[in-house]
Amino acid sequence: MKMSTFLEPSYASAQRLRALTAGLLSAAVLAGCAVGPDYRQPEIDVGAAYGQAAVPVDPSVNAGWVQATPGATALRADWWTLYADDTLNELMADLQQQNLDIRLAEARYRQAQASLQAARSGLFPTLGSNVSVERSGGGRGGSSGGEGAGFGGGVANSYALSGSVSWEIDLWGRVRRSVESSQAALDASVADIGDVRLSMQSTLAQTYFTLRVTDAEIRLLEQTVQAYERSLRMTQNRYNAGVAMQADVAAARTQLENTRTQLLALQRQRAQLQHALAVIRGQTPVSFQLAVSDDVPQLPVIPVGIPSELLQRRPDVAAAERRMAEANAQIGVAQAAWFPALTLGAQGGFRSGQWAEWLTAPARYWALGPALALTLFDAGARSAALEQARAGFEIQALSWRQTVLTALQEVEDLLVQLRVMGMEQQTQGRALESARETLRLTQNQYEAGLIDYLSVVQAETTALNTERAALSLLLERLNASARLMAALGGGWQP
Repeated sequence: MKMSTFLEPSYASAQRLRALTAGLLSAAVLAGCAVGPDYRQPEIDVGAAYGQAAVPVDPSVNAGWVQATPGATALRADWWTLYADDTLNELMADLQQQNLDIRLAEARYRQAQASLQAARSGLFPTLGSNVSVERSGGGRGGSSGGEGAGFGGGVANSYALSGSVSWEIDLWGRVRRSVESSQAALDASVADIGDVRLSMQSTLAQTYFTLRVTDAEIRLLEQTVQAYERSLRMTQNRYNAGVAMQADVAAARTQLENTRTQLLALQRQRAQLQHALAVIRGQTPVSFQLAVSDDVPQLPVIPVGIPSELLQRRPDVAAAERRMAEANAQIGVAQAAWFPALTLGAQGGFRSGQWAEWLTAPARYWALGPALALTLFDAGARSAALEQARAGFEIQALSWRQTVLTALQEVEDLLVQLRVMGMEQQTQGRALESARETLRLTQNQYEAGLIDYLSVVQAETTALNTERAALSLLLERLNASARLMAALGGGWQP
């Protein structure tokens, strides 16, 4: 009768405790809310079309771009194939696997993946177990101190086997906001990979174009050196015959040596460009060689869409927008710290002082119950954290707007640059024809004895500088086209 009286209240208490726990859990699942502002992307007016698209282009001038018509194919992800250069295609194919900057961005992405997984783990209970065997003793006493003796003297053994479950109910959305923040950070890492890849592709293309135009300049100077060597021999012969002056010979030799010096500088520059290509591809400079080629890539025609496409097709803009969402979720995390934390815990196992009785029913124990914790005073730490989160969101929002404006500026600048340089190349071509004709006439006059050699030197210098200026303008247009494709997002899709 005494045993019955003792057990019934304990059983009833356990039943009430289970009912209370079930009620709290149901309330948490059904009525749980996430504090903090829900994310909404700010709006920004980017215009219906690029300003440069409204400027008429002379049909006879290759502006390097055209306004894409509705439904036209968007810029391809392998945009470099528009240059129709097999060597460039091969270099780009190796870039993805070998470039160290891209691999670094991919490692950061995997780091963000792990961070998201860690945040999601907070939505689930934590399970634990413990096994312990202890032997302890106290001060000397009057008893003999056999095994299992009391604290007053001798030694006591303790055997324990337990398991535990702990689950913090996400009543206020702290964990959910953390997951939201980590997911946005992971999305930003995806965009970062695209941004780094696109930047490396553009850098490789521009380096390759510079090397190929340098090859063309080297060929030009090699031909010029040969021509100047013939001029020096001719002038020396004329001097020996008493027709030319010694000053003419000195002028011809000076011109020849100056051109040889320029040729050496170009050869040094080509070697450095080759080294740069090797490092971009993740190779040591000594392990990479690029053969000289007579072909210079031709300027393609780039389809240009509308400004609003930059918000989706530029990876740096997408990354900035995702970091804004990440910062917004952190406001909810900071606000959740102001509310009490509800944790459900359960523990059970066996505990005994005798090995033989360790895993028996009398040694069994259990505990179950909720715990509610609330910070009452923290000297302004939570207020500071909340203010920091709000300021962080404002920073990311302003950074996103700045990134959008910079992207629009880059596109507009490159559009006008390519359009005007197309006209510049036409005028430069006419100047080059005139310089070549002037040189031909001047050489004929010198051979006829009508003018001195200094006039020939001036004409040859002007012709050479005009030739090199034409090549430099071609290089500027090629590099500007590569930068424009990168500025348009290079066909990247989130």
